Amino acid sequence: MSALREKVLDYLKARHAMSIASCGAEGVWAATVFYVHDGFTLYFLSSPTTRHSRNIAHDARIAITIQEDCADWHEIKGIQAEGRAVEIGGAEENRARELYGEKYPVVGKIAQAPAFIVKALAKVRWYRFEPEKLYFIDNAAGFGRREAVEFRND
Repeated sequence: MSALREKVLDYLKARHAMSIASCGAEGVWAATVFYVHDGFTLYFLSSPTTRHSRNIAHDARIAITIQEDCADWHEIKGIQAEGRAVEIGGAEENRARELYGEKYPVVGKIAQAPAFIVKALAKVRWYRFEPEKLYFIDNAAGFGRREAVEFRND
């Protein structure tokens, strides 16, 4: 595995939230969700009634960003990606729930979760995001430094 791919996977592991840009009947929209990853595949959950979920049902193409909060442009670091998001079920949903529970124990230990979490989880749908293009940005390595992760052989 290339050093860049390892760096991106480590970055994904250390972060929790991603922003989603989607487009639907009401126009463009951005939302932030918690995610987990299995390699470069990202999983997230959301209510099917949210605007971004409705947009994904309308057009699966989305863009995502995962970044750190910083006050100096030299510190800008993160991921930009575009690809497709789809609702999942069955064995893949079970795998996403398992990964989610490992990263977010309150979700994984549903018997011990607060009632509002249990109620909310009963209404969500699970989604998979597969990047088609992914870039790692690191301004500490140079202004506007952006490296592409290749997916041709995946």
